Amino acid sequence: MPLFRHHPAPFALLHKLALATCLMASAGSHAEEADNNRWVSDNLNTYVRSGPTDGYRIVGSLVSGQKVTLLQTSGDYSQVRGENGSAVWIANRDLQDVPGQAERLPQLEQQVAQLSSELEGINDTWKTRVQGMQETLDSRKTLIDELQTARSALDIDLSRANSELRELQAQLGEENQQVLMRYMAYGGGIAGAGLLAGLILPTMLRVRRKRNDQWV
Repeated sequence: MPLFRHHPAPFALLHKLALATCLMASAGSHAEEADNNRWVSDNLNTYVRSGPTDGYRIVGSLVSGQKVTLLQTSGDYSQVRGENGSAVWIANRDLQDVPGQAERLPQLEQQVAQLSSELEGINDTWKTRVQGMQETLDSRKTLIDELQTARSALDIDLSRANSELRELQAQLGEENQQVLMRYMAYGGGIAGAGLLAGLILPTMLRVRRKRNDQWV
């Protein structure tokens, strides 16, 4: 009479990396449990027999991943006790030392949920840090833009001041030239007057002397 019917274990929701990590941790912890605990393999339909060889008749099947208690081992078969208390024989290759996927699934889902929560926390922390750095960069960019604007204004003022200075220097040069010309004209006038006086004054003195001599 069949003890259990095989049903596929649900196993399609976990991420490969998280599952591999969790399976390794779970395998290590369960390996330390009682030596008599075994689990039916997850990857096949497992038939059980009434004796420890292939010649014994099939008396039922066990569900993949089901937990059983190891009673004894004989050759390639082991006698196990299922949840209903019946002792049956199962091939050693169909047993494993770690819990099946169906039993590990809730724990793995919990671990995945915890890891996801931690990742979300890390993501939020990095988002906050990135936002802070972005705000700092924006403020620095604003300051740089303001400084560049101020520098452009100063460059314009400097260019205007240099242009005005050149104009003033040109005007000063023209004024200096005019002053020099006036000075030269003034000096020439004085020199001409002095020369004229030097020529006229002796003549006048001679004429005056002649008149004085005539009166005498």
